[in-house]
Formats: sequence, C-alpha cells, structure tokens
Amino acid sequence: MTLQKQAGLAWIIDLGGAALFAWGMADGVAAAAAGHAIPAQAFAAMLGGGLVRAATAWGVPVLAVRGAQATTAPLRRSLVERLLGSGAAPSSGQSAVLAIDHVATIEGYETRFVPARMAAAAAPLVAIGIIACASLVAAGILIGTLIPFVFGMILAGTAAKRASERQLEALGDLSDLFVDRVRTLPILRHFAAEERISRQVRVATREVAGRTVAVLRVAFLSSAVLEFFSALAVALVAVYCGFSLLGLLPFPDPETLTLREAFFALAMAPEFYLPMRRLAAAYHDKQLGEAARTAIAAVPEVAAPIVAPALFAGIAAKDVVIAWPGRTIGPVSLAIGTTGMVALTGPTGSGKTSLLAAIAGQIATGGTLTASAPDTIAWAAQHPLILPGTLRDNLALAAPHADDTAILAAIDRVGLGPMLAHRGAGLDLPLDHRGSGLSGGERRRLGLARALLANRPLLLADEPTADLDDESAAAITALLRAVATERAVIVATHDPRLIAAADAEVTL
Repeated sequence: MTLQKQAGLAWIIDLGGAALFAWGMADGVAAAAAGHAIPAQAFAAMLGGGLVRAATAWGVPVLAVRGAQATTAPLRRSLVERLLGSGAAPSSGQSAVLAIDHVATIEGYETRFVPARMAAAAAPLVAIGIIACASLVAAGILIGTLIPFVFGMILAGTAAKRASERQLEALGDLSDLFVDRVRTLPILRHFAAEERISRQVRVATREVAGRTVAVLRVAFLSSAVLEFFSALAVALVAVYCGFSLLGLLPFPDPETLTLREAFFALAMAPEFYLPMRRLAAAYHDKQLGEAARTAIAAVPEVAAPIVAPALFAGIAAKDVVIAWPGRTIGPVSLAIGTTGMVALTGPTGSGKTSLLAAIAGQIATGGTLTASAPDTIAWAAQHPLILPGTLRDNLALAAPHADDTAILAAIDRVGLGPMLAHRGAGLDLPLDHRGSGLSGGERRRLGLARALLANRPLLLADEPTADLDDESAAAITALLRAVATERAVIVATHDPRLIAAADAEVTL
C-alpha cells in the first residue's frame, strides 16, 4: 500500500474518532437531560475521539508528503532526461515550467487530492453505516441529498478541468516569454524595444490573471454546491430528529428515537460530507495535476543508446539519424576504437554538435549507435559551463579530488599557463558565470583542460581551435594528436590543420 493510500486510510480512521467523540457527547447530553451526572465513559470517549482525530490530523500530511515526494522524484529525473535528450525539447521557459512548476503541481495533487479521493470513496459509506445504527431515516436523508450533489460536482468538475488546462498553458507561455526576453535583454535595450516588450509582458500577464480568475470562479462554484448540500443535509437531519423527539412529524414515525440516538445522528451528520469537502478543497489540485501530467506526457521519450560494458571498447555508429522538428540530420556512420581521432566536418548548422551530443547519449537517435557509459566520456564544449567561483573550482568539477599539481598540469597542457601568470591570482582567479575577463579561446581551453583533467577514455571536443591564433591552434592540434595516442578523440571542427591531423574524417 502506498503512503498516499495509507493517508487515505488514516482519514477513514479519523471518522472512527469522530464517532467516538459524538457518542461521548450524546451520552453526556442524554445523562444531563435526565438529571444524572455525566458518566465518566462519556468524558473518556470524547477524550479518546479527540486524540484519534489529532493523531490523524498530524499523520495524514506527513504520510501524504512523503508519498508524493517518492512519486515525483523519479518523474523529475525522467523529465530532465527527456528535456535534455529529446530532439523536440521545448524552449528554456517551457522546459522550466515542465521540470519545476508542473512537477510541483503533480506533487500537490499527490499530497492533497489522492488521499482525499480514497477517503471520499469509502468514508461516506462508513459514516452512513454508523449513523444508521442510531437512525435509519437520518441515514436515508443523507443518501438522498447525495444524488443531486454528485451531478452538481460533475458539472463543476468538467468546467474546472478546461479552466485549469487553459491556465497552465498561459503560465507556460508567460514563462517562455520572460526567459526569452531576459536572455536577449542587451539586444532589446540596444534597439530601444523596451516599450514593445513591456506591452507583450502585460498582455501575457493579463492572460494568466484572467485564466486564473476563471479557475477560481469554477472552484468557488463547486465549493458553493458542496456547502449548499452539506448544510441542507444537516438541516434536514436536525429537523427530522427534533420533530421526531417532539412527536410533531406530519407522518407516522418509522422509528423511535431517544435523545441519545437523535443527538448522535445529528452530531455525525456533518461527518458524512466532510470527506467530500476535503475532496472538493483538493479538487483544484486534481485538475492542475492532470493538466500537468498531460503536458509532461507530450515530451517525447528518449530512446537510450545501446550501452557498452563499463570497459570502454570504442564507438560504432551506423546510419544514425537525428530528427528535429522540420529537419533531419544523417544518416551518419563512423567508428573509432580505444585510441585515435575522428574529425566531424561540415558547414555551420550541419549537425556536428548534435552528433557529439548523440554519441554522449543526450539526444535520441535512429539507426544503430553503440555508445559508452556516461562516466567514460569527457566533453569539451564549444561554450563550456563556467560557474561563479574560482578557476580551481571550475576545473575541479571534472575531478573533485584532484590536487593543485594535477590542475596546474592540465592548465599548462592547454596553454593557459601564461594567462594564469599574467593575472597573478593563480588558481584563485575569480570567475563569474560568463567567464568575464576570459577571451573566447581561453574559455574553450578552460573547457578542454577540464575534459583532460577528467582523464576518461573518450574525449568529445566541439570546435577546440576556434577563436585561437595560429600558434595556439597549432599547439591545441598537437595536444589532441598526442591525446589520441592514449584515448579516443572525436572533434567537431572547421580547422583544416585539425582535420589533417585526424585519423578519419566524417563529413555531414
């Protein structure tokens, strides 16, 4: 049984606590009305019922949250892999909404709605059974009010689903717009487009606000339907019990009620609708959660490449095809053993970087691709990741346990030694996320140094000699040629010297 189901079962146990408390109250009221002292068992029943309800009020959220986290953690990991590895991955803004907001929405659905749904399916029947023990007519009244309530909730739920889907769509569009505009903010300021962009953001935010209000409108409507029938049911039970005790019913009384039974039935009447009130309170989470799951399901699955054993044995690709929306790369075939260098060539935009990503297992492909395990691959990207911190911190990302001697050796191999000496800060040179103060070539060599420091059997390098002067490019070419005698190297390049130094060329 999942933790969410256990939480739902706890809500049903909570109903037992309510019945115990109601019985204690009814026994005490009946005794007081008869002029007797309130019996000790009445106080014990109320105390026990209160403790049961307190325990469930504490335990249900704990169980539900833990269960929701256990459910959404694998979903989040799978979604990140699909967003990174899918050829049809959405934009950055949409990806952020899918991986962060939508998963959080599903977590809310699992936390609040799933336990409430289980309790709402069984607890009303348990409540009816308990109330029927005291008054069959009161139980029948509650069942009678349930039928129109169900129809009202179905209508409200259908409207809520459509409104929630439109709201999530608007939130995704707004996030996408915001991320795109922030990324291109310097260009927008250069062309004095602030006013136009402000209008676009205003329109998008008003759209989100309007759709949010529509969702709230439907949520308030469903709550009004529930509260109306809940109040009506309690009122009808109260009228029946009162008239029955007073002998004022306009029809023959089908049962004989005592004050204890009437009070117990009346005290338990609100408990009949309480599980459904909890369900209605979480119904908005249901609609958002289902809409989020629908949006996530539209992200394509990533076909995992055939992974070779942990011992690197080379790369073999045959008729590999990468399908992007409206465009296809390939078919491409290549092979490389445990050493040597292959150059991927072709015009800009031909798919060299995409093929490197496919070899690294980050993009879904057609054809046959025998790739290696991720921990056997080192990647020197065209735009390497730089995190705020020191030069040492950024290089140690590839080898957290590397000492300064190993880091300095990697720096010297890629020709960054003079730069380090010129700056004077050594490995403590501060860097921001843009690598400010480093040239394009220095940033590329930093990425290459990090890849070499990882010391993995397969090195993927994307344009390693771009933005370098002739002397530096020749040095990097010689370095890669030397590395290729120790491990496999695949480079994407336009540099004729690097192509000539490769053992094989694959043109896209």
